[in-house]
Amino acid sequence: MELTSEHEELRRSALKFVETEINPFVNEWEENEIFPAGELFKKLGDQGFLGITKPEKYGGSELDYTYGAVLNEAIAHSNCGGVPMAIGVQTDMATPALSRFGSEETCSEFLKPSISGDFVACLGVSEPSAGSDVSAIKSNAIKDGDDYVINGSKMWITNGTQADWMCMLANTDPDSKNKHFNKSLICVPLKENGKRAKGVTINRKLKKMGMNSSDTAEIFFDNVRVPQRNLIGDEGQGFVYQMLQFQEERLFAALGGYTGCELAIQETIEYTRQRKTFGKPILDNQIVHYKLSELMTEVEALRSLTWKAIEIHVNGGDCTKLASMSKLKATRLSREVNDACLQYWGGMGYMDESPISRRFRDGRLGSIGGGSDEVMLGIISKYLDILPGKN
Repeated sequence: MELTSEHEELRRSALKFVETEINPFVNEWEENEIFPAGELFKKLGDQGFLGITKPEKYGGSELDYTYGAVLNEAIAHSNCGGVPMAIGVQTDMATPALSRFGSEETCSEFLKPSISGDFVACLGVSEPSAGSDVSAIKSNAIKDGDDYVINGSKMWITNGTQADWMCMLANTDPDSKNKHFNKSLICVPLKENGKRAKGVTINRKLKKMGMNSSDTAEIFFDNVRVPQRNLIGDEGQGFVYQMLQFQEERLFAALGGYTGCELAIQETIEYTRQRKTFGKPILDNQIVHYKLSELMTEVEALRSLTWKAIEIHVNGGDCTKLASMSKLKATRLSREVNDACLQYWGGMGYMDESPISRRFRDGRLGSIGGGSDEVMLGIISKYLDILPGKN
């Protein structure tokens, strides 16, 4: 897909933001295991980065997803995975369904301040007993007068300790046997006047093996009342909306995946060119420069696959198969690239201070979050019509 001068200007602006507002502080945020989401998101909002694809009437730029993709590539130049992931939750995971299906009142209340950076958003799908199997969620939202009364819990929630609101998937007809049409997406305030909303408990901030600068939480809901007007779109369509919302999340993962791979290879080339063993640079060993060349070839192939999926998405087609392929390939390639590159860094690669060490830790999440590798393979198999029982 051919990009325009406007795309490249957006890229330059976003890269400058990463260079000045993110990377100088990453080491501190990684050490603290949290970054100031409200402060950073407000800066992003002031630059227009949180509403690239969102409607103008709510403060967005209303550009097509190719511009969002360029932004995501640029944000992936952050010297960690946690901050880009948190930004992606705001732009590509918690708000697409609201932007597309939400009422004007709901968009004004939740989408507009999320675009401006005045609100931090999170996505509430996963639960302790429901990760990859989204249909197995247990959280309920039961009608009572003009409200929903929400009970349940959500697990592994990115931005969870700092978020102002959650795009929450809950059972609105728990007695229904049709688990794909008994769920709804609801905007749930997590804060009221700067304080924790009544009935909402951040049970714990979770400690992770990577993505340290991003806060992740387990959240409990005990008789939390929200107006029924906070419903996104039609009741019972939440599972469908979330599956649509997952497509941009998976494209986000692919864009960040191949960008991170490219950076890891470039950093490894620079390091192995300077580092000498047995009297010559490590890079001069054929096994090293051949392997890095092979991996960069894989990166370019993934880039083409991802942008083919983006083109289909932008043109209104069903990109599910290619988005799933892109996400699968990106996360597996990230694991291969980071492992191979760390090996060439030797002892320094095992040190916490080295960039490849952080990439190795952060990159492992990709094959789990946003739909595991196995879920992606199941989706691809479905589109190829090769699932068991089809022969």
